[in-house]
Amino acid sequence: MVRGDLSNKPANFVHRPTDRPTDRPTDAKTTNEMGLLSKISRPPSSSSSRSSPFNFIPRFFLIIAALSLAILIFFEVDSFVESFVSSSKTILGHNLEPTPWHIFPSKRFSFDQESKYSIASKILQCSYLACGGSTTTNNSMMIPQNDNEKSKNENCPDFFKYINRDLEPWKMSRISMRHLTEAKRFAALRVLIIGGKLYADLYYACVQSRTMFTIWSFLQLLRRYPGKIPDVDLMFDCMDKPQISRTEYASMPLPLFRYCTTPQHFDIPFPDWSFWGWSEINIQPWEEEFRNIKQGSQAQSWQKKLPFAYWKGNPDVASPIRTALLDCNDTKKWRAQIMRQDWGEAARGGFKQSKLSDQCNHQYKIYAEGYAWSVSLKYILACGSVPLIISPEYQDYFSRGLTPQKDFLPISSTDMCQSIKLAVEWGYGHLSAAEAIGRAAQDYVGSLSMDRIYDYMYHLIVEYSKLQDFRPAKPPSAKEVCVDSVLCIADENQRRFLKKSLSFPSPSPPCSFQPSS
Repeated sequence: MVRGDLSNKPANFVHRPTDRPTDRPTDAKTTNEMGLLSKISRPPSSSSSRSSPFNFIPRFFLIIAALSLAILIFFEVDSFVESFVSSSKTILGHNLEPTPWHIFPSKRFSFDQESKYSIASKILQCSYLACGGSTTTNNSMMIPQNDNEKSKNENCPDFFKYINRDLEPWKMSRISMRHLTEAKRFAALRVLIIGGKLYADLYYACVQSRTMFTIWSFLQLLRRYPGKIPDVDLMFDCMDKPQISRTEYASMPLPLFRYCTTPQHFDIPFPDWSFWGWSEINIQPWEEEFRNIKQGSQAQSWQKKLPFAYWKGNPDVASPIRTALLDCNDTKKWRAQIMRQDWGEAARGGFKQSKLSDQCNHQYKIYAEGYAWSVSLKYILACGSVPLIISPEYQDYFSRGLTPQKDFLPISSTDMCQSIKLAVEWGYGHLSAAEAIGRAAQDYVGSLSMDRIYDYMYHLIVEYSKLQDFRPAKPPSAKEVCVDSVLCIADENQRRFLKKSLSFPSPSPPCSFQPSS
């Protein structure tokens, strides 16, 4: 049989009509069928590729389209990152203006293209993702209080009684959401504790790292007494001067927490941030700083210390008292040595010349209020020198427990230099009595252990919570804050101070406090 000849068909062959013309030569038909099979068995030829409709578009148009899409995506992402970075508020002060009632230089955060993405990543991680596995509410930290523990707790210090006085304005009216809404006008932040978790709603920036360390103090309270802190919703201002006048707001007292108060204000005093450290000027957390100061005060006996009054601080804080105090700098005429503290220079020198433990070499130390109250009071009391306190207008949470003539000598603000001289010269004739005053002041402030500070915070929060006539609920703008999120966003130096002041569950209950009936 000749290859390709179809005349010799098998007997059972059935002819199936095709769509090809019957008059086409058989060899052509066979060739075409074989060609079709060969086309199916081989990849498409270049001629078939050219038949694709995409080949009508020049290749560089495809490249341009791809690049355009990439650029569009980049600008969309860049715009999102820019918006995220420029709108996200953080406890460091990002996108927060200074408090309008206490103006200070605004915190400016400028970022180049690379750091913009870096800060966006950090804000996302620290503010939104860090609290997923926070140890703040770790159930393993829960320490139940049994009946035996309840019988062991000590009585709280006498000055805890001021908690009752501070909260008395709301005993009858109670604290409503309207109170908080009105108090918000004077607050830098809102603090909520709900189910053992802390939430913060940031309104304004505060000086330096006050916001961060204040929030840290609440977190440490939660760690100190896990499972025992009730749900609360409160407004907090972390600047200096009280704002809620008892005269102006007599008809509707506004509850506002801050670091100090006066008898003429409703502001509720709360332990200030520096008990957990003041990173900007290298002042350590309270218990460490107190130990250092007390040790420094014992370098020489009281009788061998310089027999005149000493003050070192910053007078450039809009303080008439401190400005006038500069005129008393004469050890012969006024028995006083007054020194200006330049914190910028101190920082450049590594704070070697500004250690508080090296400033206990005088028999008398002066306390002068700054723009308002000053955190320096506790460090002055810690020296064991006779505290000379110049007519204080403001009170922090513990200073109300100090007794004149026992823990300090009062100094008149109207005849300041002469009053300082008379106090020092009184001490010349009453050495033992003067030394006893200095020792009593040191003992008093030494009793302010972190145990007692957390106890004060605990009882204040518990009594405040009893006055709320609503159930605290997280507002949409508030974000959860936890130990991990604070450590995440803090810089290296701040993180060092924060870790030093980390608290742990108390093995005993808070001191015994007697609420007002």
